[in-house]
Amino acid sequence: MSGDTAVVIPAVNEADRIASTVKAAAALPGVDLVVVVDDGSSDQTGRVARAAGARVVRHSRNRGKAAAMETGAEAVRLLDEDAEPRHLLFLDADLGETAQAAAPLIAPVREGTADMTIAVFSTRVKLGGHGLVVRLSKEGIRRATGFDAAQPLNGQRCLTRAAFEAARPLAHGFGVETALTIDLLRRGYRIAEVEVEMAHRATGTDWRAQLHRARQLRDVARALAAREHLVAHNFDKLLRPKR
Repeated sequence: MSGDTAVVIPAVNEADRIASTVKAAAALPGVDLVVVVDDGSSDQTGRVARAAGARVVRHSRNRGKAAAMETGAEAVRLLDEDAEPRHLLFLDADLGETAQAAAPLIAPVREGTADMTIAVFSTRVKLGGHGLVVRLSKEGIRRATGFDAAQPLNGQRCLTRAAFEAARPLAHGFGVETALTIDLLRRGYRIAEVEVEMAHRATGTDWRAQLHRARQLRDVARALAAREHLVAHNFDKLLRPKR
């Protein structure tokens, strides 16, 4: 199959997994370009990714997931030049060999039956925390669009170039997935959820993991508040632990 899809992988301090993720992504049908955006890593993420065959773009400091996605997409656009724009498949850096299961995400976009696909992991890894961020995102998307997202924060997504451009500028940081879904649905783009056998590393419960979830919560809340008064109306209810 001739190449029509580029993979963009935002990465921070993923030197231990980035090589296997890049190699698995590069082997996907129709993928002829893998771009890794090293978002201010302090380890050898960029060097390892380049050795694995990826084009690497580096941020001198950590700028967040949304900025890394925009940087990667812009790198693809420049490489496309006057050619037909590639579809954009965004994958997380810690997928490792399970990135090879991403092909079903590309198919509906390639066939023209969806403008964006969102992965639904069939194998669920037990996560730390209490699902507060997921609940906030899920309810915010439902209230804004009527769409009931199965895994609203899943970053494994394939988009047409037109859909990506329609969603710009992307919401800040970890609010990007929630905002992408809302913005594209409101603009009439078609979204499909696709079950795939992919998995992240297990999320811990130490202070770093808790800080990560706090940042996710902040960014998702900001993304929702910027689009509608969803958070102010229902924030306490969404964050109240279920009994």
